[in-house]
Amino acid sequence: MQIRNFAHKGLKKLYAEDSAKGVPADAADKLRKMFAFLDDMEDAEELRALSAWRVHTLTGNRHGTWSLSVTRNRRLTFRIDIAAEDEICDVNLEDYH
Repeated sequence: MQIRNFAHKGLKKLYAEDSAKGVPADAADKLRKMFAFLDDMEDAEELRALSAWRVHTLTGNRHGTWSLSVTRNRRLTFRIDIAAEDEICDVNLEDYH
């Protein structure tokens, strides 16, 4: 799948330029691994096999948003746009606490 857009400028820079400036230093390597997996992924259901990243979809007004655990309180969140041929969009790094 392709990543279409980012809500977090630091993540965009990490993805496009491999520059960790703008993301927490303790999360940069794991985020790189997550981006590599997302790039190679063919189907959203592949995410469910990743128990170490505590993958789940959000509910309520965030229904359809996927969440992956990066650190204890940080999550990589994104949506998968089915209408746009399975593009990943609105990629964000959120602090849950």
